[in-house]
Amino acid sequence: MAERDQRTRSPRAGRTTDPFRPALQVLDGGRPQRGRRPADTEPPADGPAGRTGAGKGKTDAGKTGAGKTGAGKTGKPGRAAQRDPRREPPRSRRPEADRDDDGDELRRRRERSAGRGVRVREPARSGAKPARDARPPFPTRTRKEAAGKPPGRTLAKGSPTATRSPAAKSRAVRAIAPEPPKLANPARRLRLGTVLALSLFVMIGVRLVVLQVASSPADAARLIKLREDRISAITLPAPRGSILDRDGTVLAHSVEARYVAADPVLVKNPSQTAAILAPLLGVAQSKLIPKMTKHTRADGRQSRFEFLAQGVDIAIGNRIAAMKQLSGIVVGHDERRDVPGADLASNLIGFTSADNAGLEGMEARYDSLLRGTPGKQEFEIGKGDLDAPIPGGYQSYTEPQPGNSIELTIDGDLQYRVQQILSDQLQKWKASIGGAIVIDIRTGEVLAQASYPGYNAAKPLDVPPSTRDDVPSGIVADPGSIHKAFMIGAALEEGAITPDSAITVGPALKRGGYVFQDSHLQPKGTKMTIPGILALSSNVGTILIADRLGKQKVYEYQQKFGLGKSTNEGVAGEVPGKILAPDEWSGSASGSVPIGMSVDATLVQMAAGYAAIANDGMYVQPHLVKSIISGKDGKTTPAAAPETHRVLRPEVARQLRTMMEAVVDEDDATGTQARVNGYRVAGKTGTGKRLVDGKYTSSNYGSFIGMAPAENPRFVIAVSAEVPHGTGGDVAAPAFRDMMSFALLHYRVPPSSTPAPKFRIHP
Repeated sequence: MAERDQRTRSPRAGRTTDPFRPALQVLDGGRPQRGRRPADTEPPADGPAGRTGAGKGKTDAGKTGAGKTGAGKTGKPGRAAQRDPRREPPRSRRPEADRDDDGDELRRRRERSAGRGVRVREPARSGAKPARDARPPFPTRTRKEAAGKPPGRTLAKGSPTATRSPAAKSRAVRAIAPEPPKLANPARRLRLGTVLALSLFVMIGVRLVVLQVASSPADAARLIKLREDRISAITLPAPRGSILDRDGTVLAHSVEARYVAADPVLVKNPSQTAAILAPLLGVAQSKLIPKMTKHTRADGRQSRFEFLAQGVDIAIGNRIAAMKQLSGIVVGHDERRDVPGADLASNLIGFTSADNAGLEGMEARYDSLLRGTPGKQEFEIGKGDLDAPIPGGYQSYTEPQPGNSIELTIDGDLQYRVQQILSDQLQKWKASIGGAIVIDIRTGEVLAQASYPGYNAAKPLDVPPSTRDDVPSGIVADPGSIHKAFMIGAALEEGAITPDSAITVGPALKRGGYVFQDSHLQPKGTKMTIPGILALSSNVGTILIADRLGKQKVYEYQQKFGLGKSTNEGVAGEVPGKILAPDEWSGSASGSVPIGMSVDATLVQMAAGYAAIANDGMYVQPHLVKSIISGKDGKTTPAAAPETHRVLRPEVARQLRTMMEAVVDEDDATGTQARVNGYRVAGKTGTGKRLVDGKYTSSNYGSFIGMAPAENPRFVIAVSAEVPHGTGGDVAAPAFRDMMSFALLHYRVPPSSTPAPKFRIHP
C-alpha cells in the first residue's frame, strides 16, 4: 500500500475538494481495481472478526468498554492499540495503493470520524505478538490467510458495521481515472497537408503543360478568341511638343482636355445616346451612331473602343461623365492644341486636327517630331464600366513618349509688329494677298514671316483654305524689277560692266514679237549709268546688260541667287518656283527673263538672294528652326547649320549695295518711300504679275526688298502684295519703311555714321 499524489497521474488530480474520494487505495496485484466504490471501512467477508460477533450481526461494544476491543479468538490487544483520533495525521482524500514484497494487497482501514475512536488493528505476523501502541511497519499475513482464508475483522463493541462480502469489498476501492484521450497529432496533419498541396500543384502543372504543349491548334485558337473578346485596347496619345519663339514664348502648345469614347458592345441605345451627345460634342448624330453600333474592325475583332470626340473642353467632359444613364460611354484625359497668340504667325505655324496631327504649316512639316510616340493600354474587361479593368486580369501598359518642342528663329515682338504694319497697309490698298519676311543676314535666321490676310489658328475651319496659305513661301509670282539686281550683280561679277559703265537706252526693244520699253521713256540714244538704271528701273538697260552675259550665265546666276528650288526654310508646302533653262528660252525670253518676267519665284527666295548681296556676296540658307528641345529630358539640340555658298565677291557685293541706294535716295527714283530716318537704305522696287491657273491676273504684284544700314547691313526685309492698281514703290515701300524702322530700333542697331553717296543718272 502506498500514498501517491494522483495529480501526476491524471489531469483531474488537482481537484482536491471531493469529500468522497478516499485517501488510500487498495491495489490488487499491483493494479488498481476498477469499478469499486470507495468506503471508509471494508470489513472482511470472513475471518476471526466475523466470529467475534460481526458475522452474526452482534457487536458488544458496551461489554468491552471504552478501552477494550473484541478481537475474536486472535487475542485481546491492550489499550495501547487504541489511538486518539484527534492525533491522527490528516486524511488524504485520494486513494493510494502499495504492493508488499509478496505481491499481496492489504487494505488499511482507518476510522475517519473523530467521534468514533475505534481503530481496526492489522493482523500480526505468525509467531509474533504486536507490541502495545505499536504498528507493524509492513502489512503481515496470518496463518489462516496463508492457508487461503481471508483474515477477519474485529470491530469495536457497539459498531453497527457487519462483516462485508467480497462483492462489497470490490466496490470499496475507487478506480483510478483512465488516461485522457490523445489529441490529434499536428505532425501527421502537416504531412497530410503537404501531400495535398503538392498534389494540387502537380495537377496544375500538368494542366498547363497540356494547354500549352499538348493542346490542339483548334483549342489554342479558341482560347485566343475568348481572350481577344475580353481585351480592350486604348491608344494613349503622346503629349505634343510646343512651338516657341526665339525667346521661349509659346506660339502653340497642348493643354489638358477630355476625350469621349464608346464601347459599342455596352451601348444599349445608340440612337438615343447620339441624340444626347451630338449637341454637346458638336458632332452630327449621323457620325456618332455608326461608331456606337456593334461592328467589327478590319482585323476581324469586335470593336470595343471608338473615339467620339477629342479635345473636348474639361467642363463638357465632366458633364458627360456625370450622365450615368449613358451606358458604354467613357470620358478620359486628352489634350487640345492651343494657340495663345490667336493669329500671331498663324499662317506660318499652321494647325492640327482633332487627334493632334499636324495639317498645315510647321505643325505639318515637323509633325513627326512634335507628336511623339503614342502609348497603348490593353486590359481585360467584363460586364460593367468600360474604364474599370478586371482586378488581377490581363493588363498591358506602354507609356507614351512626349513629343519634342521646336524653338523657332521668330521674334514674337517683331512678328506682331510686322503683321500689324502689313495688315494696315494692305487694307488701305485693298490688296487680296500679301506677305513680308525679315532675315538676319549674318545668320540666315528668319525673324518674322507674315501673311495677309491672317486667321485665328484656334479656329482654322472658319476661313477658306486659301486664306491659310503662307504667302512668302507658298505664293509664286513674276518678281518683276527686283530681279534686275541679280542681273547687274552677275554682270559686275563677270566683268561685263563696271560701276562706271554707261548703257545707251532707247525708247524700246523688240524681242520675239514683243516690245519692251521703260516706264520712264528716254529719248533715243540716251545713255544711263548703272545706278540710274537701278533707280529708274530701266527695262531696256537691264536687257542690254543681260545680253552681254548670255543666257547661260543668266541661268547660272539665277541658280546661285537661290531661284528655281526651295530654300527649305522649314515651312510645309514651300513652292520651289521655276526658272527657264537656256534650251527653254523662246524668242522673247531674252527680253522677259532679265527683267523678272517668265520667272516663278517666292518672296522667300528673292529675300534670300538679296541677303547674299547684303552679306558681302555669301548666300546663307534662310531657316526658321533654331533648336529642338527633347520631350524626354529637355535637352536642347541646335538645328543643323544652314547651307552657304558664294555668289559674288565681297567687293562686287559692296559696289552693288552702294548703287542700290540710288533707288531710295534719288528724288526721281522708284523707291523713295522706303527711306528710314537716320539709316542708309539700299533696295529695289518691282511690279509683276501673278499666274493663276495658267493665266495672269489683272492685278499688279508689287514688291520692295531692301537692306539697312546699307554700309553694313543687319536686316533684309521683303514685302509684296497683290493690288488692283499701284506699283511696288507705292504699296510695298511704305510698309518696308515702317518694318525696318521698328526692327533697327528693336535690336538697337546704331544709325548710319556716313551720308549716302551722290549718284548721277546720266553720265
